Amino acid sequence: MEKNIKFPVVDLSKLNGEERDQTMALIDDACQNWGFFELLNHGIPYDLMDNIERMTKEHYKKFMEQKFKEMLRSKGLDTLETEVENVDWESTFFLHHLPQTNLYDIPDMSDEYRAAMKDFGKRLENLAEELLDLLCENLGLEKGYLKKVFRGTNGPTFGTKVSNYPPCPKPEMIKGLRAHTDAGGLILLFQDDKVSGLQLLKDGVWVDVPPLKHSIVINLGDQLEVITNGKYKSIMHRVMTQKEGNRMSIASFYNPGSDAEISPAPSLVEKCSDEYPSFVFDDYMKLYAGVKFQPKEPRFEAMKNVAATTDLNPVATVETF
Repeated sequence: MEKNIKFPVVDLSKLNGEERDQTMALIDDACQNWGFFELLNHGIPYDLMDNIERMTKEHYKKFMEQKFKEMLRSKGLDTLETEVENVDWESTFFLHHLPQTNLYDIPDMSDEYRAAMKDFGKRLENLAEELLDLLCENLGLEKGYLKKVFRGTNGPTFGTKVSNYPPCPKPEMIKGLRAHTDAGGLILLFQDDKVSGLQLLKDGVWVDVPPLKHSIVINLGDQLEVITNGKYKSIMHRVMTQKEGNRMSIASFYNPGSDAEISPAPSLVEKCSDEYPSFVFDDYMKLYAGVKFQPKEPRFEAMKNVAATTDLNPVATVETF
């Protein structure tokens, strides 16, 4: 990390005291200039987080590790003789919470693990909605505006990507997760506090996101950049592989409903400004699925004229929320 760059860390408990204004200003600055910030004292019980970390690592060791090794062999990645640019060094599974859950369809999860993830998911959902209202306050929008936009007809979409990034013998040859911006709304990440790897691109420099115990890392997706007409930004980020340690990552995505109509908030559109596009969220996701690892700007331009999406040369389909 560059000298004099201080990653924004927000103590959410200070919203209830004399430092509320400074805390709100820190959140606003982070949304404008970083697209990321890290939350402490967010209200989610630490013992719940500790249990989830323990069970996630146990689940990987017992049910996922061998599958990951078999995947490496099947794709010829067990030797890594040359640099790989089209595959990620990660083991994942996906939980869907809203509008419908698949929690009881995931194989090999213990009852204790399912119950903990259900509890954790609900607490993260509440935290996401609290944060969206804080963003509204900073943006001068009516309280509840962002939640209403996200709601669509059937409510928001909310899901969790549970990932492990195992040790890699040649980190210089492959990324844990290639650089991208997130398509959706608000992302809440519970990451390993011992094994690092997450980086974001700030002012042309890759900056480490510090692994802090019991923190929740927040980042903004493309939809919030559109709704704020570019005042807030989604930021390129990636996961670097490491020679030592297995990095846990539990990323939860609070996204608009599939039929939600996304457009810049009228009060944030200045006269003669280069306005962001308007579209239905599901249409954006169909485009994103094929061009996740490409820059966001062509996606925004393409959504102004959906017929132009074929010019983006979709390269790979990914599971998204």
